[in-house]
Amino acid sequence: MKLVTFLDGQGRARPGVLADGDLILDIAAATARDGGPVLDDMIAVIAAGRIGLNRIADLLQSAPEAEWRARETVRLLSPLPRPTQIRDCGNYERHVSQAIAAAMELRARATADPAATLAGFRAAGLYNIPQVWYDQPLYYKGNPMSVIGPDADVIRPSAAKLMDYELELAVVIGGPAKNLTPETALDAVFGYTIFNDFSARDLQSRETQFRFGPAKGKDFDTGNAIGPCIVTADEIADPENLTMIARVNGEERVRTTSGGGQHSIRDTIAYISRDETLHPGDLIALGTVPDGCGYESLTFLDDGDVVELEVEGIGVLRNRLIGG
Repeated sequence: MKLVTFLDGQGRARPGVLADGDLILDIAAATARDGGPVLDDMIAVIAAGRIGLNRIADLLQSAPEAEWRARETVRLLSPLPRPTQIRDCGNYERHVSQAIAAAMELRARATADPAATLAGFRAAGLYNIPQVWYDQPLYYKGNPMSVIGPDADVIRPSAAKLMDYELELAVVIGGPAKNLTPETALDAVFGYTIFNDFSARDLQSRETQFRFGPAKGKDFDTGNAIGPCIVTADEIADPENLTMIARVNGEERVRTTSGGGQHSIRDTIAYISRDETLHPGDLIALGTVPDGCGYESLTFLDDGDVVELEVEGIGVLRNRLIGG
């Protein structure tokens, strides 16, 4: 099942099911009809779990014409307009290695002798990935209030010069769940979507000299794009074998797969759930795939550029960068 959130003619955000023929079932309207609890937003749909999905599947078969919307007549929002939490991992070795090298290059360019500065960085071991990254999943927490959906504009932060995209697969948690094991971790997955945490790399490179998580380099309004839909877990046979593509202005920048992470999806979810409850609507992004951003090649976005991220079985998340 492909679940979306759309804006109806009265300006209300409504959960829906994207069906064949580009029709959307209004879940709020359909669940109001059958006498059960009204599922009026995506968090309610997720919290209803498998019972709720079975109910929606039955309603799909009996929905009258008044409960359907034509896809072209509505605006899609993020399928999860306000995630309960956002956690974003760094899970692909080549991406991490290339991103570290890019950060060193940007920092060196700001010095009087970039070549000497880079040599000093190498001598100090700053190009090395810390051992802890190999030992356990690592992540930062993003801002669930700064989420946008497909075809929405990303506004360049006022101080940012080097803007970038990130191609990531994300898990949406059904929960609540705590202290999962790798064997039970996928039981907590409600579905999968695409995540693009737009990043101001010049700000990020400067801030992370403190060896802290990203601050204003990633934390700004419109910075977290999610969509175009959530595909329920039963429709994704192997989430670590999905084709993933990034395009900028129609030009393909990378075509790869979701596999090859240092830590499996099972291990990542189990680790994050240790001593901490995961809640319905939590989003866990699994990390930028190798060459899945411009940072790794020091190639950045211009205002007006359109970024398209495509993941097999989910669709295309399209956003445009505009000046602030």
